[in-house]
Amino acid sequence: MATMAQAIRLALHYGEEYLGVKDVFGEDVGPPLGGVFTCTQGIKTAWNSPLDERGIIGCALGLALVGQKPVAEIQFCDYIFNTIDLLKYAGSTLWRSNGQWPVAMVIMTPVGSGIHGAVYHSHSFESVMSHIQGWKIVMPSNAYDAYGLMLAAIKDPNPVMVLMPKALLRSQGEEKIPGEPADAKELSKMIDAPLGDRSQWRPKWPNLKDPNLEIGKAKLCLEGEHLSVISYGRTLPLCLQAAQELSSDGISCEVIDLRTIYPYDQEMIFASVQKTGRVIVVNEDTEVTNFGEHILRRITEDCFYHLQAPPTLLAGANIPGVGLAENLEQASIPQLETIIETLKAVARTS
Repeated sequence: MATMAQAIRLALHYGEEYLGVKDVFGEDVGPPLGGVFTCTQGIKTAWNSPLDERGIIGCALGLALVGQKPVAEIQFCDYIFNTIDLLKYAGSTLWRSNGQWPVAMVIMTPVGSGIHGAVYHSHSFESVMSHIQGWKIVMPSNAYDAYGLMLAAIKDPNPVMVLMPKALLRSQGEEKIPGEPADAKELSKMIDAPLGDRSQWRPKWPNLKDPNLEIGKAKLCLEGEHLSVISYGRTLPLCLQAAQELSSDGISCEVIDLRTIYPYDQEMIFASVQKTGRVIVVNEDTEVTNFGEHILRRITEDCFYHLQAPPTLLAGANIPGVGLAENLEQASIPQLETIIETLKAVARTS
């Protein structure tokens, strides 16, 4: 099965072949590197930009305003904060023009912890991004969704922010991308550049298909009766593992992968909470002004009389940055053990 990085690469290839993408750019995005995480390796329309995040966003905005479908990368989300005014402008343009000026631009950026990147390479961004109206925001937890959501982002007339959990970019998926070979080694031989001289290398792309994933639709990963667990990105696989371990203790957890931060799947969330009566939202962003707080507010307002316990948020520590040392990094964000403990506590609360 493809890794998440390979899945994004496959989606970008499909985008340039069938969806009109003519520019994929960012810092080190073009040859020979193909991006820090190799997400653009072998993409024929990829080119290297200057080290200028405002220039990257501004160029993507300009291309989108003249009808192109650019895909731009900010190498780490930690360096996107000086572009907020441009992101705001891009997000409001379709609305301000009464639908006359679509801004079909995609920005992708790695987010979160997991590589011991400390203060400058470990930020989460979904909560900040959710305050910039007019953007759609997706955050996959697996390779299949990364492929499908990237294609959905390219096809969307609105600007879309694709947040890539860097801790998962090297993880293999469990669901085959439509058209990829069954053997992961065969896929690697086809699309992974060799070490050393790459000047003559060209990828051999599989015959890919579009799964037509829809932005705004969550995924029910595991059905349960006692507790609703809502997560996305890096913490979703941990929540699923925790739920499976707790099943032996007689605790039945329903696990929902949000997949899309905005718009999000209220219908699935409300239906699950109304069934279980208990809910916990898990992510690794800092707990203060966390997007999970918004979800819990909506649950409290719309599902109040179905709740059997206080809605709970398990998030990153309220600290200025993620620690460099492994033990400090792990203490900064939810781990499997803390997720299991919190699920048990919520399940037993009445």
